[in-house]
Amino acid sequence: MRVRVATTALGISAALLSLPACSTGTTGSKHQIPSAARTGKPADGVQKPAALSSAALESRLLDQSDLGSGYLTKPERPAQHDDVTVIGCPALSELGGDAATGGTLAFPHKAKADFTYGNSSSELSEELYSDSAKKLSDGVDLIFDAMTGCPTYQVVAGGTPVDVTSQKLPAPHSGGDEQWSQLLTFTAGRRSSVIKQTAIRDGNLLLIVSGSPALVDRHLDKALDKATATS
Repeated sequence: MRVRVATTALGISAALLSLPACSTGTTGSKHQIPSAARTGKPADGVQKPAALSSAALESRLLDQSDLGSGYLTKPERPAQHDDVTVIGCPALSELGGDAATGGTLAFPHKAKADFTYGNSSSELSEELYSDSAKKLSDGVDLIFDAMTGCPTYQVVAGGTPVDVTSQKLPAPHSGGDEQWSQLLTFTAGRRSSVIKQTAIRDGNLLLIVSGSPALVDRHLDKALDKATATS
């Protein structure tokens, strides 16, 4: 099955707009192979629950009251239509340039919230999707597996070249049936931005939390608890 992927969470376009004046630093080497930790697999032969509606997913997103003081809801960014070219990563090139830029996965049931923290450039993004376990798993694998096929690559978005690297991270101990996690570094000129991206599938629900590594670590468990709450 081919799942059309519009983009990965907090991708190139979003990162370019939030790149700080100086490098943020990263724990990974620029020459490490882009990859993501993944655990578990969809169970076969079990009853498949109905997918949650987008409205139901919206109610399960974190809000400012969940995050605490200092967080502001970030207005939705207008869709980007710049030409995108991927250089040095055949797997991503096969998916098309859109797979390397910011946006959402193309599942029919979805919800998203973006936040900024304080007066800094720190950002946090939460995405929720619902579909069959297999479709969710295949959709996330499509993007993460493409990234693992390249040690480093470059994306040219709107005429701006961006060097991209990714560091494999251990799967978080946050429950769920499958987990993926990676640290992405975007470098344009002398500016760098580091984004942590963690995806957790729990049954027919997929949670993706992306943003500043410290913010992702701080709120991942809270996001999963709220997203999977049944009451």
